[in-house]
Amino acid sequence: MSLPAKAQVHVGHTMVDSPQRVPNRCPCQPSCSGRQTAALLRCRAAQVSIDVATAPVSGKSFIRPHLLNMEPYTPILPFEVLSQQMGMDPHDIVKLDANENPYGPPPEVREALGKIEFPNIYPDPETRRLRTALSEVNDIPIEHLLVGCGADELIDLLMRCVLDPGDSILDTPPTFTMYKFDAAVNNAKVITVPRNEDFSIDVPGITAAVEQHRPKIVFLTSPNNPDGSLIQEHQLKSILQLPVLVVLDEAYIEFADEPSRIKWVQQFENLVVLRTFSKSAALAGIRVGYGSFPLSMIDYLWRAKQPYNVSAASEVAACAALQNMTYLKDVREKLVNERGRMMQQLQQIAFLHVFPSSANYILCKVTQSYDAKNVKLALAKQGVMVRHYAQQHLSGYIRISVGKPEQTDKLIAALNEL
Repeated sequence: MSLPAKAQVHVGHTMVDSPQRVPNRCPCQPSCSGRQTAALLRCRAAQVSIDVATAPVSGKSFIRPHLLNMEPYTPILPFEVLSQQMGMDPHDIVKLDANENPYGPPPEVREALGKIEFPNIYPDPETRRLRTALSEVNDIPIEHLLVGCGADELIDLLMRCVLDPGDSILDTPPTFTMYKFDAAVNNAKVITVPRNEDFSIDVPGITAAVEQHRPKIVFLTSPNNPDGSLIQEHQLKSILQLPVLVVLDEAYIEFADEPSRIKWVQQFENLVVLRTFSKSAALAGIRVGYGSFPLSMIDYLWRAKQPYNVSAASEVAACAALQNMTYLKDVREKLVNERGRMMQQLQQIAFLHVFPSSANYILCKVTQSYDAKNVKLALAKQGVMVRHYAQQHLSGYIRISVGKPEQTDKLIAALNEL
């Protein structure tokens, strides 16, 4: 007599043999050989009914344990919701809380979005047109480039591809909180090396932490969010000598006087550089980010990313923005100039200590007898929105985005009334 074939089960892309299933015996028919008699079927149906009735199921029970107590990310309220809560017309709100570009994208973007020819067809999974344009703008081979639904998607993609459960990343707070958030989602530990008092990175501390804890990834931001400080070249090269993947987030590099390091991935096998269209190109609502990766790594990211992660509208908008570099450079100059003017005026506010910035925002420490959260709330009542963080390293600070000159004037007037 031939034995029944073993069943095979997919584990990822691997086939494994499952253990042989022994035919169930009906407890009320101990001599049953397995033939599906009507009595046997009725008995088994009754058993299933009893099991289901005595084992109530909660949707929560299916969630991975490490997610059950995870803190959610705290986003900025959408503009429409904010205007409704404040009872104000959106145009009357001075929105300086999310580092958005107040000038909006080049006019070519709206025109191109209105002419999308095939919205009913899935987008190009390789975003060939956009990657070609980015290759030309950044003077780097297209093979190094990968586009995402915002740089946030690429941060999560990197973690999913690099980290095993229980692995760790190294974070340098205060900085962009998405690194810590995505680490929690991916069941990774977070090793923290706080920044110095001037918000510069602690290179000796990072070196010691990498040697002691062996994190898989170090996340660095330049200019750093929320203070706008830059990582110096010698600091970055020092960290790149360590046995760890270095992810350099350059979301705000267009506002700095130093060049991007996006081409460095051709020299360093352990470097990834992330960029975005949200800030200088004013496409925060469209969600387009991109990264430059070592060739030895990027193939595996292509395999793991969602096939249609960038919509047709997103690719069209980003390509249109790159067609008008003159507009982007002009807006950049306006914001940099206004940053200087706003900094001078903020320095005249007695209860604010202002930090230098190479980004489109300025971090201020609230001093004297003033409370940072109360300052934020008092400004909001006057229709001026700034960012306050309810976290250890930033509880006494507010971050103010650089806006148009008239927005700065309203901000300063509101501060002078406090």
